[in-house]
Amino acid sequence: MKLGFTTLFVAVLMFTTDTLEAAECSIEITAGDNLAYNMSEIALPSTCEEVVVTFKHLGSLPAAVMGHNFVVAKSSDLQPIQNDANKVGMAGDWLLAGDDRVIISSKIIGGGESTEIVLRPEWLKASDEYSFFCTVMSHSVVMRGSIK
Repeated sequence: MKLGFTTLFVAVLMFTTDTLEAAECSIEITAGDNLAYNMSEIALPSTCEEVVVTFKHLGSLPAAVMGHNFVVAKSSDLQPIQNDANKVGMAGDWLLAGDDRVIISSKIIGGGESTEIVLRPEWLKASDEYSFFCTVMSHSVVMRGSIK
C-alpha cells in the first residue's frame, strides 16, 4: 500500500512539474479596441528553449478598423521598422516584407481573433535591449513594451 501512495505521489509531482514548465514557457498577451497591450514588460524564462506567445484581440472591431500585430525587435530598431511599416501601409500588412530587423511577428488580428507565434530566447542577445510593439497605423507610439 505504501508503494502505491509513493507511486501516485511521484506521478502527481511529475505531472505538476510538466504543467508548471509548460505554463512558464507560454505567455498570453492581449489587446483590444483601445491602443494598449495588457502588459508593458515580458520576462522570458531562461529555462525555456521556446516561448509560445498567444496574442488575443479582445475587442469587437475588425482588423481593417482596429487591427493589431505583435512584433519583436531590438529596441533601437523599433522606430526604423515603424517608419518602413508606414511606407508599406495596409497593402503591405504594416510590416516591410523580409525585414531582417524583425525577430518575429504575428499576423494582424481583429476583434475576437487570436494567433500564436514562437519566440526562442536564444534569438535575443543579453547585451541588447528588445521591445514588442504593434506596427499597424503607427500604434507603436503607445503600443509597446520591453522584453527582459
